[in-house]
Amino acid sequence: MQDWKLNRALFASIASAPILWLVLFFIVPLGLVWLYSFGTNVGLTEIDISGTFANYARALEPLYLGIFVKSVGVAALTTIICLVVGFPVALAIVFATPKWRPWLLLAIMLPFWTNLLIRTYALMAVLRKEGYANQTIGWMWDNWSGLMTFAGLQPLGQFEPLPLLYNNFAVVLGLVYVHLPFMVLPLYAALDRLDKSLIEASLDLGAGHLRTLLSIVAPLAAPGIISGIIITFVPALGAYLTPDLLGGTDSQMIANVIERQFKRANDWPFGAALSFLLMYATFIAIAFQAMKSRQAERRQ
Repeated sequence: MQDWKLNRALFASIASAPILWLVLFFIVPLGLVWLYSFGTNVGLTEIDISGTFANYARALEPLYLGIFVKSVGVAALTTIICLVVGFPVALAIVFATPKWRPWLLLAIMLPFWTNLLIRTYALMAVLRKEGYANQTIGWMWDNWSGLMTFAGLQPLGQFEPLPLLYNNFAVVLGLVYVHLPFMVLPLYAALDRLDKSLIEASLDLGAGHLRTLLSIVAPLAAPGIISGIIITFVPALGAYLTPDLLGGTDSQMIANVIERQFKRANDWPFGAALSFLLMYATFIAIAFQAMKSRQAERRQ
């Protein structure tokens, strides 16, 4: 393919339409919301762009700062769980036979073919008090109690359904359920490029599987790990639907607060300030990823 600098007119004609679309429908609306974050409400639908930083100062009050810190913690926990679960899954796909590898990848991507709202309602059906999870646990509980009675031991008693829904546990589980593919796919892409002879050499030289994993596989897959962390953490931090449907009164995240400012409170300037605090955090995460990628390239 020719270098675009050698044929700038052709490149400009091809790129003009998507660039125009990006400017009109992304950058301009985003710029308007950014301006709103420096404004104040002067009427029911009017906003005065006065250049004030009062909205950002209000966003740093203990109430909202606590919700933001909690959202970061939930997103970080979700990312860690996805990494711990997704790394072995990606390894299994890499070392699977060529016959099974496409089917395993298809199984990872299959949830993307279903709407997020439908998947969340399906998870609610599993986690509710009369749901499949409690039914399964109750069935195991009753059978275990029957075995204990048969053996002459004291039975466990009546099973009480577990509160698996409308709490922080449900939110973290739902976020892991939604974002796990975002972790597995970058890990698979990084692990698939590994020179497997290095793993064989490490094992032949006496290193165990765990040491090989930590000393050989993980460092070489570091770009994929960092990409997976960023791709998982950022959407989890800004998640709205999952905590709204699965969480309780104390499980709301910063995205739910932003939604209330725009819809119910009609405080667009404050909602815009909260939104851009999230965006600033996203920019920092992306800059951190770019810095680590450049450092990895220099070491190579």
